Amino acid sequence: MVSQVRAHPWHGLPPRPEDSECINAFIEIVPADEVKFELDKPSGLLRIDRPQQYSSRYPALYGLIPRTYCGVRVGARSGERIGVKDLKGDGDPMDVLVLTEAPVAHGGFLCRARPIGGVRMIDRDEADDKILAVLEGDLAYGHFRDLADVPPALLERLRHYFLTYKQIPGDGAPKIRIAETYDRAEALRMLQLSIEDYRERFAG
Repeated sequence: MVSQVRAHPWHGLPPRPEDSECINAFIEIVPADEVKFELDKPSGLLRIDRPQQYSSRYPALYGLIPRTYCGVRVGARSGERIGVKDLKGDGDPMDVLVLTEAPVAHGGFLCRARPIGGVRMIDRDEADDKILAVLEGDLAYGHFRDLADVPPALLERLRHYFLTYKQIPGDGAPKIRIAETYDRAEALRMLQLSIEDYRERFAG
């Protein structure tokens, strides 16, 4: 008998499909969205967080990796890499950006994606890493294996978005900085640390 109970996107799914180099990515937002959707953590449903305030749109599919948590280990590794003591994770699931050439109409779905790198972002003095991945089988990006495969102009577009998407014009100094971008090996390490942080936070 097939279960009719919907799995919670954060707690009810594994971070990786079995026997795969891919990750599971739950997509909350697609580039066409006029509002910012966010996972409602208690219910597992998508809720509207806010309208998109400015003309910029997410540059890729955006979501979270199930059963991950940016806690002590994620913060410590980020702090170690950029020379900041006592840096904390932001207390959310690990974020993921999934590159694909295919136009997608809406979020709220699960996909398989292969990690190729990451963006180490510091948001209000907390580690807020973004794992960069490619949609499995994608015709345009599916052959990417590491951050070095990403065209510099595309990487700069991703960087620019995250440096500006929360910045209100005339609001003073930026609240976000990108400390570094990193390769696949570091992305896999950050993923593993976030899985360990999740197990400690939610599974004892």
